[in-house]
Amino acid sequence: MREENKRENVREETDRADESIRAADLLFDNGFTRDAVAKLYYSLLYMVRAILLTKGLEPKSHEGALRLFGLHFVKQAVFEAKDSHLFSKLMKYRQEADYNPSYMFTPEDYIEFKKEVVIVIQKITTRLKEEGYLA
Repeated sequence: MREENKRENVREETDRADESIRAADLLFDNGFTRDAVAKLYYSLLYMVRAILLTKGLEPKSHEGALRLFGLHFVKQAVFEAKDSHLFSKLMKYRQEADYNPSYMFTPEDYIEFKKEVVIVIQKITTRLKEEGYLA
């Protein structure tokens, strides 16, 4: 992947992340907490994919994104293990939200998850700026 393509793909992923977190808030504000939690997960997935692109890594699955993030960023101490754990936890919750109709999330769950997601997104954004991928 050429550097110019990499930069464009990183921008596309970060734009998708921003759109997903805004959609999560709209869903939450309108009483769709389960769907809002799923959208929070996607906002984090897109940011993880953006940071992976900086190393030329393009995961083929959600699990692949988690593994590559752990291997190339957590194991290398660029990000903390808790960042990867949040991604893993939200991946599970997204599956519950999508496929288990009896699984419920409280408004407090969403608020806490969002705080955690925003922190990790800020960390990734800072790293992307430091590496010159974002202005």
